[in-house]
Amino acid sequence: MTGGFEQSLTFAMFDLSLERPWFLLAMVVPLTISIWIWRRRGRRIALPIDHGIRASRSVLHWLVTLSETLLPAVLAIAVLIACVPLATGNPTTQRRLTNIEFCIDCSGSMSAKFGEGDRYDASMKAINEFLNYREGDAFGLTFFASDVVRWCPLTRDTSAFRCALPFMKPNSQRAIGGGTMIGRALTNCRKVLEEQDDGDRMVILVSDGQSADLSNGGDATIAKELQAAGIVMFGIHIGSSEIPGEIMNLASSTGGEAFVSGDPEALEAIFRSIDSMKPAEIETVGIEYVDYLQPFCLAGLVVLCAWMLSAFGLRYTPW
Repeated sequence: MTGGFEQSLTFAMFDLSLERPWFLLAMVVPLTISIWIWRRRGRRIALPIDHGIRASRSVLHWLVTLSETLLPAVLAIAVLIACVPLATGNPTTQRRLTNIEFCIDCSGSMSAKFGEGDRYDASMKAINEFLNYREGDAFGLTFFASDVVRWCPLTRDTSAFRCALPFMKPNSQRAIGGGTMIGRALTNCRKVLEEQDDGDRMVILVSDGQSADLSNGGDATIAKELQAAGIVMFGIHIGSSEIPGEIMNLASSTGGEAFVSGDPEALEAIFRSIDSMKPAEIETVGIEYVDYLQPFCLAGLVVLCAWMLSAFGLRYTPW
């Protein structure tokens, strides 16, 4: 049970809380009855017996009075149960959100043969597999060639993201040109991620070429901008050629890493490595409180049974 703890009363020694502490006002009733039982007079009967010796009955008097107090004690326990005692349970946790923007090259070279299909198809398949290990994160999709298209906004709905993947095959959308402008694409991704107030920020770049707008110090400038925005970049270079030095500099400067993939199997393994390098973090968002009624119910049952047993022999009689 959770909620409504603004007015809860906490017992520091036992780490307990009461959901309805105002019910404690009803404790006045059993307390008043108990005080009356222990302080009342009028049970004594004086019998005029000459030379009689009156035996002490202090122990018996204490036992009888105590047995009469058991019933108010049951009422006091019932009041505590009505207050709903709560104990601290397990902390409430949630997965820390990571905003992941995929930056996918859809220039003409991405249609080159790669395994059974082409480089673009292999990239889309690997991304689909990656979504399975990152459930709970938010994903966005940016395509680029000479120009940049933000195709899918950041969303936790992986089905919407998956549906967006097939629509930008190389050579099918020539409105964005046929070149490779990685710097422009990363700048666009940075602006998208900077709009997100919650969660970590990550860019996964998938490309097979070099980019002129990263030369002459362009990579260092973009790296500083990504660092300032708290964005980690991972670069995946598809093909048999070496990873461009600018991509390696960008990845290392932002705390990420650059990979080269020569076949589809290696591409899927790279995405698994990225997942292990940036695992989902679990954060505590609150404390769960659970009902703690069993000890009080058990105590009430024990006291009630003791009162019933005492009624068989511990009682005042006028003789």
